[in-house]
Order: sequence, then C-alpha cells, then structure tokens
Amino acid sequence: MAKIAGSALTLALLVPAGVVGTSEPTSASTAAPAHFVVIGPYGDGLDATEDSVRSAGGTVLQSWPQIGVVVASSTDPAFAEAVRGMPGVQQAGASRNLAEQLPPAKPQRFEQLEGTVDAAALAAAPGAEPLEPEQWDLPLIKAAEAHRISQGSEDITVGVLDYGIDPEHPDLRANLDTSRSVSCVEGGGTPDTDPAKWAPENQSQDHGTHVAGTIAAARNGVGIAGVAPDVSLASIRVISDEGFIYPEFAVCGFIWAAEHGIDVTNNSYFVDPWYLWCESDPDQRAGAEAVRRAVAYAQSRDVVNVVSAGNSNWDLSKPIHDTNSPNNGGPTQDRRTGHDCHVLPGELPGVVSVSAVGAESVKSYYSSYGLNSITVTAPGGDARQIPDTPSANGRVLSTVPGGGWGWMQGTSMAGPHAAGVVALLRSTHPDWPAQRVVGALKQQADTLECPVRYDPDGDGTVDAVCAGGKTGAGFYGAGMVDALDAVR
Repeated sequence: MAKIAGSALTLALLVPAGVVGTSEPTSASTAAPAHFVVIGPYGDGLDATEDSVRSAGGTVLQSWPQIGVVVASSTDPAFAEAVRGMPGVQQAGASRNLAEQLPPAKPQRFEQLEGTVDAAALAAAPGAEPLEPEQWDLPLIKAAEAHRISQGSEDITVGVLDYGIDPEHPDLRANLDTSRSVSCVEGGGTPDTDPAKWAPENQSQDHGTHVAGTIAAARNGVGIAGVAPDVSLASIRVISDEGFIYPEFAVCGFIWAAEHGIDVTNNSYFVDPWYLWCESDPDQRAGAEAVRRAVAYAQSRDVVNVVSAGNSNWDLSKPIHDTNSPNNGGPTQDRRTGHDCHVLPGELPGVVSVSAVGAESVKSYYSSYGLNSITVTAPGGDARQIPDTPSANGRVLSTVPGGGWGWMQGTSMAGPHAAGVVALLRSTHPDWPAQRVVGALKQQADTLECPVRYDPDGDGTVDAVCAGGKTGAGFYGAGMVDALDAVR
C-alpha cells in the first residue's frame, strides 16, 4: 500500500523515512496550529461536537455530518485531551505526531521512477500500442484477451486517490473526467475542484499518473494499454506536497467518491503518520475511526475500494515490530504492535487488499502478505527476479507526467491492476452491487500455490513464510486477478 508503501509518501512504493530533522522544536508560543480529528454523532447531532470544539479553543476546519467527524485546529497541543468528554464528543485525537514540532521529512521512494521511454521512437503495428510489448503484466492477468471482448464502459468511473493525474497525458486525457476530480489536501481536507489543485504540480509527483495508466490508459495507438482502456478516471488528490496522507485527506477522498458516482477507488497508499494505527492510543484511535467511518460510508454508497497491501514485507496476520512510526518528523517509536493495531486503509473491513507479484507470478520481495489479510494478488513488479519476458526491466511500465512513460514497482502498481479488473466487472455487470462484484473478483481469481521455498534473494534465507499450501492464500489471497473472466 504502500507508499511504493511505506513511508511518508504513504504510497505503496515507499520506505520508512526513519528519524529525521535536526532543527529545534518550535516553542508553544509560536507553534503553528495542529490538526485534530474529533468524533461525534452522525447528522445534526454533530452541531454539539462543533460547539465543544470551539469551547475548547479550537477552530472547525471541516465537518462531515455524514459520518460524524469534525476536523479541527488548535495551537494547544493538549486540545484533544481537553475536548474529550465534552458534549457531542465521542473521541478526539491529533491527526499527526505532536511530540516535537519538527519539519517533516521528504518521502523516500522505495523504488523511484526507473527510466523513461519515448514511444514515438518505437515501431508498432497499425492500431497497436507501441509500448505494449514491454507490458509483461497484462498477459499475467489475461488483459489482452479480455480486450477482444470488452475494454470496459465509460459509464464506470475509477477514482484514483493519489498525487493527481496529468490531465494532458495523451494516454489519459480522453478518459479523465475533470468534472469529478478534486483536491483534498487543503485546510482540514476541504474539497477543491480547481484543476491547479488536483493535477500533479511537477514530474516528481508521478505516482498518481502512473497508477492511472495501469487502470485505464486508452487503446489509441499511443504508448501503453490499461487494464480497462475505456472506463473513466477521476483524479482525487489526497497526498500533500510533502508526500503525506493524513486522516483528514483520506476521509475527504472517500466521501467525495461516495457522493460523486465513483464506482471503484484505487488507494495505493497508507494513512500517515503511523504505519499501524493502534486502538490503545486515544489519538490513533480517533484518526482510525474517522477513516473507518469514511470507508464504510463509501461502501454503503456502492463503492468498491481497492487498496495496496504495502511494501514492508510484513506478515499482516501477526504482531508487527514497527520502528518507523510516526513518520512526519521527530523521534520514531520502537513498538511491538498487536492485533489492536491496523494498517489504514488496507486492513479495514470490506476493502480489497492487493499483494504484489513479479513477472514469474511469485510474491514480490517487498510485498506485505498474511493469511486472511490479502484479498487477491496482481502484478506489481520485482526487479530482483529475472523475468523471461519481453521487458527485462521487471518493473511495471505506465504513464508519467509530462506525456511520458516509465517503470515503477510496488504494491502501488499491483492495486491498480486489481482496480482495473473490478472496473471491467462493473462494466460487464452494471446491475451488480459492490459486494457481489468483490465476491466475483475472488471467485474468478486464479489460484497461485505457495512457493516450495521462498528465497527471493537466492542467499539461502527464507524471507517470508506462505500459509495456505496449495491455496497460496497467505501470499496471494484468492489468487491472481483475471481480466478475461471479468468480461465473460
């Protein structure tokens, strides 16, 4: 899910930033207002919650009566403790680490963009996508065969909760619905439909455009083909310029999707600043509850939420030793998290959690896994494997800002393959509710057995243990997503 899963970029392609920052903590008298999540009753009862926020000296930044959540700011680091127990307040907590007011670290990519391609320099058969021979990932899920039957419907929209989608990319612009695109990273997660806010600001913000190309790059004789080339896309920006997705940004993204006719969301990230959010901590419990309510609300509005599992190579079914949280500046904690701690949104009820495989259909070395923690698997790339494919790169090729194409790897790349297959399913069966679509996705998946020995480094060390034997469920859930079955 990652961050290309893991770090501040909270993308499914990132790794922990670790302890960073050397500046002195900001004094209380000059501290910038911090953000807090306050949980209250649904509907009109949230008015009392807002009143309590103000009584405790806070400012209401955003209110979501649909899910009983208020986002507030205060210069008082003890605000959450002060407002707890006041009328209309069920929970309250800081939405990011307040231990020390240090500048956050810039996210560290687990795998950066690995080379770019100029499609115009490549020969192609008439009507073909010039770079499709480099897409080893499409045959793994039978996408080309599926496209001979259906390429999806423009009536189905996939919301890409990410860094934003390049609206001028030649492989994407025909499918991008700008009227339903939005930024959620202003203020307390307040929706802003200005294209200047939701589009990526520079080529370093390439993650969302790359994800979008895997889902729905058009079959137009340019570049690559997406898994569902005819479906629509919406750019829902939830990642800040610094590379973080805080709870209020994710909440805004899910509610926007729920209320603007989005059929599928792709979430190639985890919510910062905690790799795992623990119920035993009142701050983390409040942030997690806000995201849980937002995801549940989207599901109640018939949205299928697809989430990358993460790039930490964690067994999510077991307690995890986390030494990299919080990741937004200040000292990190050395903590052993138990079953009250969860990756958000990847371990929330009802989401489709996706692990990653390389070109040989074996778990990617970085992909998190776990029995009953993974729904399905999909191609995410693995440069450590030596693939016998047209592309010797081993990573996933897709669109990048500025009209180009490039390679990345991570569970961030696996998730959009699954989202594309879900979009094909919803195109084929537009009357099916979300729950039935998810059931079909799992039923149609192709089983991948557990490896006899999992040693991706080849150094004689088993790096992960796959539970489930012939079912392969520990690594792969129900198995590899199948685009062909989705359209038949």
